[in-house]
Order: sequence, then C-alpha cells, then structure tokens
Amino acid sequence: MYWVFYLQKSETYATVVPLMKSAVKLTPVAIEDREKLGFSSGDTVRVWSKIEDKGKFRLQAFEGIVLSRKHGNKSTDATFTVRKVSHSVGVERIFPLYSPMIDKIEIVKRARARRSKLYYVREKAVKEVSRKMKTAKIFPEMVEEETTPEAEN
Repeated sequence: MYWVFYLQKSETYATVVPLMKSAVKLTPVAIEDREKLGFSSGDTVRVWSKIEDKGKFRLQAFEGIVLSRKHGNKSTDATFTVRKVSHSVGVERIFPLYSPMIDKIEIVKRARARRSKLYYVREKAVKEVSRKMKTAKIFPEMVEEETTPEAEN
C-alpha cells in the first residue's frame, strides 16, 4: 500500500499533508534551520534519520562525506548524497533536505572542495584498496603449516 504526501510550505515550516489517511504522524520541518546549515560537498555530516521499528520510531545516525547537493537550497525537493565506508564497503544514501524523517543534521567537519560533485571519490577508494592489496605481505610466521598424520607401522 502506498501513501501519497505533498509538502505545504509556509514561511517557517513545511508540513506534510496526507492526501490519503495515514497512521504515521509526521512532525513539521523547520525550513529556516535547514537553509542556515550551509554545508557543501566535501563536508563530513552526521544525519539522524527516523527509523520505524516495531511500531516505534528510533533515531539512527549516518555519518559520512557529502558527495553532492542537488536541486538548490530553497527548493522543497532539494537532496544531498552522503557516502561512508562501513566494514570496508562503500555505502551511499540520498537524503531529501526537507524530509520530516530526518531529525537533525550535524556538521562534523568542514572541508574546502574545488568541485561541487565529488563522484571521483568512488573510483579513488577502489584504487586505494587495490593498491593496499598489492602491497600486502604474507609473513611465514602467520601462515600455519599443515601437518599430515604419519602412517603408523
């Protein structure tokens, strides 16, 4: 079952108004606070998103580097892409800037990037991993020697 929502924008808040009935009650988003964040590509951010778990909502953090921002800052469909490396696997998520499912956005570290879209970071990470694999050395002490059982006479 799908629910259809639209954003009703006022001067200070964007309210999600359901076109159909919904059991989920969403809180309004402070538009001015999100506009004042002023993060850009290259910054490290921590996004606290609301996750529904067994009928309750809990907060889950997603911390990573901002690869891009799209659709401007004032548009209600503005998005940003965050990339992190978890257990040596790159994970990317695209967040809507004015989504009511985002509790807060924290800027952990600011960085100056010369590009607005940092998609080259994906290939750079792959090259670094392959470079580390080439230079990895196997020490003979770490490799366990296989012992074969001797035939008893």
